[in-house]
Amino acid sequence: MRFTYAEAMTDAGYYLPLARAAEAAGYASVTVADSLAYPQKSDTTYPYTPDGSREFLEDKDFIETFVLIAAMGAVTTSLRFTPFVLKLPVRPPVLVAKQAASIAALTGNRLALGVGVSPWPEDFEIMGVPFERRGRRMDECIDVVRGLTRGGYFEFHGEFYDFPAIKMAPTPAEPIPLLVGGHSDPALRRAARRGDGWMHAGGPGEELDALLDKLAAIRRAEGTADQPFEIHVISLDAYTADGVKRLEDRGVTDVIVGFRLPYILGPDTEPLADKIAHLERYAERIITKVNP
Repeated sequence: MRFTYAEAMTDAGYYLPLARAAEAAGYASVTVADSLAYPQKSDTTYPYTPDGSREFLEDKDFIETFVLIAAMGAVTTSLRFTPFVLKLPVRPPVLVAKQAASIAALTGNRLALGVGVSPWPEDFEIMGVPFERRGRRMDECIDVVRGLTRGGYFEFHGEFYDFPAIKMAPTPAEPIPLLVGGHSDPALRRAARRGDGWMHAGGPGEELDALLDKLAAIRRAEGTADQPFEIHVISLDAYTADGVKRLEDRGVTDVIVGFRLPYILGPDTEPLADKIAHLERYAERIITKVNP
């Protein structure tokens, strides 16, 4: 089992020391949150809070995803980086391919690109991208990013993107895993058909079990069940050694753990020293027992 440390919306100066501490403690990766801008007015419901509010996001620090990964990659040697998740269809996919290939090449293949469809129409509006047919646009973005980051000439002719044969350099020595986030049926099908893995966004344990069952059934139906596939989950089971074993038995490859509730109003007031103590305590209590 691999363990991922999650921290977001905290003091921007904390990320580099936290990355070094997580690597030293035995975590395999860290998640990197993605947010473009906070709208002054919005009627959109946030899907991952009980009341649908997203006021907790206001005035929170979000370093641009690839910039933060590059900075953390420069001060670590083995830690992997998993955006959780990059809002892909609001961005030009050729640019994302260039950014991802550069990061993977600079860090020695330490990027697993988590991608998803933004739930907020405002993200599409401010980036000049239509909200309609965003799912199909997402599919094409995945194909473009995968094709361009493999190396060699690649051309694409789709509904939304059309370009002749081009290539980029550098490209990573290994393919960049594309991890698809989302709980909807289309997201699960996208993960099974186009992805190298799936990223769970949290929720009750019984809901996770149902999602894992559904994902397994879709992969069987798509004929991809025998292919390598990463499954990254957030679960209370991850906080005991026996619970981690249960998740592993369900096919989970990576557990994401954090040590504070991020959905709070106002700034994060927890000191850096406390954050490091939390991640080290978990590593000693769980990681060393699961992965002796």
